[in-house]
Amino acid sequence: MTVYFIGAGPGAADLITVRGARTLAACRVCLYAGSLVPRELLAECPPDARLVDTARLDLDEIVAELTRAHEEGHDVARLHSGDPSVFSAVAEQMRRLDAAGVPYEVVPGVPAFAAAAAALKRELTVPTVGQTVILTRIAQRATAMPEGEDLATLGRSGALIVLHLAAGYVDRVVEELLPHYGADCPAAVVAYASRPEELVLRGTLDEIAGQVKAAGVVRTAVIMVGRTLGAEQFRDSHLYSAERDRHTC
Repeated sequence: MTVYFIGAGPGAADLITVRGARTLAACRVCLYAGSLVPRELLAECPPDARLVDTARLDLDEIVAELTRAHEEGHDVARLHSGDPSVFSAVAEQMRRLDAAGVPYEVVPGVPAFAAAAAALKRELTVPTVGQTVILTRIAQRATAMPEGEDLATLGRSGALIVLHLAAGYVDRVVEELLPHYGADCPAAVVAYASRPEELVLRGTLDEIAGQVKAAGVVRTAVIMVGRTLGAEQFRDSHLYSAERDRHTC
């Protein structure tokens, strides 16, 4: 049978995609991270589905569960928070399933940075201000960053930077970005995006660390730094311009 890596979305149960919900409802086995995936989503599973919380399982144990379900003839839903394409740790699971000959598919989800942008009511790419978004994190107690992907290097671009898994190290983030973005650069932190406890912090780069610490935010948050967050004076997009050649649509 098939393993389905399903993006559960950023937190709100109703932000799973229609395809994700339908796939979940058709799988007799569901593996989910109990600390990240809303339990309301489990109601989409069949009443007799086997539910496995992976919060305390290591990679070998998770893959063993996936393989076991496959061998028993069951489709498996592997629920991941956000979207499987970024910071989801599905790559190593896929590699092992490939080696075991277990088929799998990926069902995209709403990523955390998109939910954070929605909370901020901001488009992250603004004409003449910024057209590039960098999704990254910092190396602390997690896997080391590849050479050339440190904040000091990435910050030289001046592009909007979106940091995952970094709220607990906000002082370091500010210190490394200040030389490239300046103290007055707009910054924001969105914690628990799309959830009832959502918290939005806005300010400048030299203010945001103090706000984060005062609010007690240490995890489940996205940090954004870049000029598009505060852009008000910019040219309209060419997309809907009256001068655009309509025959190119």
